[in-house]
Amino acid sequence: MQDWGQGPSGEDLEKKVIEIANQVKNKLKLNPKKGIFTLLMIVAAVAVVIGGSSSMYKVDTEETGVVLRFGKFSKFSNPGLQFKIPFGVDQVYLVPTGRVLKEEFGYRTVTPGIRTTFNKRGLEEESLTLTGDLNVSDVEWIVQFQVADPFKYIFKIKDPIGTIRDIAEAMVRKTIGDADVTQVLTTDRAALADKIQQSLQATLKQYDIGVRIVTVKFQDVNPPEAVKDAFNEVNEAEQQKESLIFQAREQYNREVPKARGEAKRRLQEAQGYAVERINKARGETNRFIALLAEYKKAPTVTRRRIQIETLEQVLPDLDEIYIMDQNTNGLLPLLPLRKSMEGAVK
Repeated sequence: MQDWGQGPSGEDLEKKVIEIANQVKNKLKLNPKKGIFTLLMIVAAVAVVIGGSSSMYKVDTEETGVVLRFGKFSKFSNPGLQFKIPFGVDQVYLVPTGRVLKEEFGYRTVTPGIRTTFNKRGLEEESLTLTGDLNVSDVEWIVQFQVADPFKYIFKIKDPIGTIRDIAEAMVRKTIGDADVTQVLTTDRAALADKIQQSLQATLKQYDIGVRIVTVKFQDVNPPEAVKDAFNEVNEAEQQKESLIFQAREQYNREVPKARGEAKRRLQEAQGYAVERINKARGETNRFIALLAEYKKAPTVTRRRIQIETLEQVLPDLDEIYIMDQNTNGLLPLLPLRKSMEGAVK
């Protein structure tokens, strides 16, 4: 079973007891009766000291204490100073239930901080993963989890950390093995991580070890060093392709609506012109029909009125007017006195 740091250690007390026992042996050699009494007093004092010191234990704010009494579960201990029955009757196991624990795969953190340093040496077998299209990818990921049931976590299975690591590695290799290398390196990393998280949680639930998966996240996914340059060129070509597609879509979205608007405008203009011509033709038709009715009633008068109205429309636009009379031998020009008078007034 994994060591969970239960209660105070008895190493110092054991050393003291050995020292005291040696002193008692020496006294027994010198004075047997007095030595026996001293021995009994020392044993009683040691029992009191050991019982008092082992009856108290401390639970940190992010921990939960699991108390066993005579080897059977008794209770959970909350953070703070707690008491238990000494001399091995109560055993306490401290479990970090308030922290999010993390397991790293494909790399290890050497010195955490603002500038965290990592180490990948010797972890190639852990990080190299075969994809569904028979390509190799170098995958680094983390699994974050919390202890939901501390009793199950420490007693349900012998090595919970090792079990979580083994299952997580199996789920990652299975999920990546069903995808192609393009999905793993570029587009579907988040979806694959979410799928791994759900599968890992479902498997651990079957094991019933009291663990809740918080997240599964890919830290870095790269092709192997030997083919990294070729993969980078492929990625650049893919990005350039996507960029050109986006540019073409942008131009399409700009030009096509513009052309559709222009076509709609011209169609509306043509429809308006057609309506105008039809209405005008109908008006002219109605006017001629009305004129025909008047002509039939009084042909001479109507014909004379039409001639006069026509002359009123035509004559103002003429620069020179000539009057032809059958009684004269030549053309008689009409003097435009009205225009001359209008020019003088201006």
